[in-house]
Amino acid sequence: MGSAQRGPLLPPRPRWGARFPNPMRDLSRDPVPQPGDVINQPGQPFDGFTVVSVYTRAQAIADGVLIDATAGDMAAVSAQHFPGVHVAMTAAVGALIEKAVAHPDHGNDWKGVWHDVLWMSRVAPVRSFPGGRLFKVVITGTGRKRLHTLKALVHPGDKGEPCFTIMFPEED
Repeated sequence: MGSAQRGPLLPPRPRWGARFPNPMRDLSRDPVPQPGDVINQPGQPFDGFTVVSVYTRAQAIADGVLIDATAGDMAAVSAQHFPGVHVAMTAAVGALIEKAVAHPDHGNDWKGVWHDVLWMSRVAPVRSFPGGRLFKVVITGTGRKRLHTLKALVHPGDKGEPCFTIMFPEED
């Protein structure tokens, strides 16, 4: 069913799209949408839209927008709280922790502050919403403000794996 003659007022049918998926891409093996893909989710707000741009979690980590907390010094703490889940924080949350660690009067270290953040994200929700929650955590050494409100999101990653991201409430 290509672009056959359909009359003077009707545009030609698209060769590929929601009803005729591109045979070049196997979405069961690569669930990450690519530019040009048509979203096929009946009843959802973006059904029928064409993907124009994709910014993956891996790209955000490479660009420094996200900090991977499942690697390096924080990996053991992240695995203790969320085993088998990819955990990350935004660069802004990383800067807040760095400020607390750099303050000489409080004796903070990355692992300790990160443990406090992850623990409070689990036990002290202020408000829950689909896919996440707001929570409060005390972080000393960050200035006059000690009680910080953060947001925890649980969402699928680049390949559909479970991911957990800590950020400020105003961040996406």
